[in-house]
Amino acid sequence: MSDDRWSRTAVKLGEVEENRREAFTEAVRSFVQPNREDHAIDLGAGTGALSFALSPYVADVLAVDLSPELIAEGRRRGSAFTNVTFVEGDARDLDVRRGTYDLAGCSRVLHHVDRPEMVVASMARAIKFGGRVLVIDQIAPADPLLAVELDRFERARSPEHRRLLPDIDMRALIEANGLVMTRTKFTEEQRNLAWYLDLADCSGDARREAEELAPPSSTALVGWYLAEKRLPAA
Repeated sequence: MSDDRWSRTAVKLGEVEENRREAFTEAVRSFVQPNREDHAIDLGAGTGALSFALSPYVADVLAVDLSPELIAEGRRRGSAFTNVTFVEGDARDLDVRRGTYDLAGCSRVLHHVDRPEMVVASMARAIKFGGRVLVIDQIAPADPLLAVELDRFERARSPEHRRLLPDIDMRALIEANGLVMTRTKFTEEQRNLAWYLDLADCSGDARREAEELAPPSSTALVGWYLAEKRLPAA
């Protein structure tokens, strides 16, 4: 087992996914409105939250993640979702044929990678024309100074954190790949600080630093983006 945050917290993350599953499934169904014939791919799938939410409404889901521990936990908790297949892979360098899928998504992934544009590009390549891309992630404040402070807290909590994107950057990232935004929504998520630090296995000096850097508000803004890959204009 690797000694990283994901190996240490896989069980905790799986428990959170399972506890939120019913509400998250309905939120995904309502926002995406998937089709029964859709073949979907979930990048940075973790323990399977997005894959399991899509599962009842699509033909099948390929759940891709780099962490063997998260994949193992997802398989353990998702045995009832027979149309979900977990595989180990890198969302930034996806080994699938271009135009294979009808729907590609990632949930709470982009802030963990150095090159989020590569993940979005992978999703755009993976889908057919007429296919859709779903991105769900915490959004940075529009004020760049507040964004820097929030990132400092998140990195103290979890070294795997890279950078939260503000809404304007998220839209630019998606549209730069020839995708047309069709739907967005924003939700506020209440987070108890102690619980949030526990979820990342944040302890000792790192925990004390994170507590000192914690933002005054316990509310996080989460953005949902749905975009379509359309044929180029003639």
